[in-house]
Amino acid sequence: MELPLVVGVDGSRSSLLAVDWAVDAAVAHGAPVRLVHAFLWQRYEGAELGRDLGRLSEKTVAEALVETAVDHARRRRGELEISALAVPEDPVRTLLSEGRNASMLVLGSRGRGQLAGLLLGSVSLAVAARADCPVVVVRDSDDGSGERSRVAVGVGAADSGSQAVRFAFREAEARHWALLAVRAWRCPAHEPADHPLLTGDPARHHRGQAAEILDEALAEAARDHPRVEVRRQVTEGQAGQVLLRASREAALLVVGARRGHGRSGLQLGRVAHAALHHASCPVAVVPLRE
Repeated sequence: MELPLVVGVDGSRSSLLAVDWAVDAAVAHGAPVRLVHAFLWQRYEGAELGRDLGRLSEKTVAEALVETAVDHARRRRGELEISALAVPEDPVRTLLSEGRNASMLVLGSRGRGQLAGLLLGSVSLAVAARADCPVVVVRDSDDGSGERSRVAVGVGAADSGSQAVRFAFREAEARHWALLAVRAWRCPAHEPADHPLLTGDPARHHRGQAAEILDEALAEAARDHPRVEVRRQVTEGQAGQVLLRASREAALLVVGARRGHGRSGLQLGRVAHAALHHASCPVAVVPLRE
């Protein structure tokens, strides 16, 4: 059986949008959905009884919140297999643990209590940076991405056969969407004019090199998913900005995040960071193992 899609829920509008996205994806992939709410017991000053009552209230609210999310999911797709969990644990730690046995983690872009000026919630950012599985962050905005039918994937220099490309092809095939594969390129600012490969038109050389990298990165996945309609795009410009423009016409933007043995802390590069904060559609961050 397919591994479940795990959704972090906290009662916010953003998390319910994540539930909607995950439910539709689960149906397309024939997978179950697992709704997870993690919360830390509030600490109260005063008598032990007051603390016990506070904990009881918190638990009751958490269980009601999860039940509401389950009802919401079933109203959207009644035939779907759904499980739920509410635990008094740290949200980031819980979601990272759940992600070890998930096909993907799906989160809202902002949870309850986030400051209005923040573009991305701290939980979503931390999970996207450290999860072992792909993380999809669903925007809390009416950007029209639900009406689109295209997956856009950014292809980096070392992405030949990468997890991000394969994830994008699988999602496109399951949803019957087209795939837009994007490779950005730039001419180095201080490239020597007498470089043996750059006689005539340096831009033409770099554009051709980008097209070769793109073809190589897509070759294996395209053979494995022949029904997916693929469009290739090589564009001059900064990679983050190129992908943000691509996201305006996409239902999902897929980017890779490099992981390495022994690394700690946040592991998102500039491109993934920009996509999570500014893309016009949901963003899937796929870990790339070194």
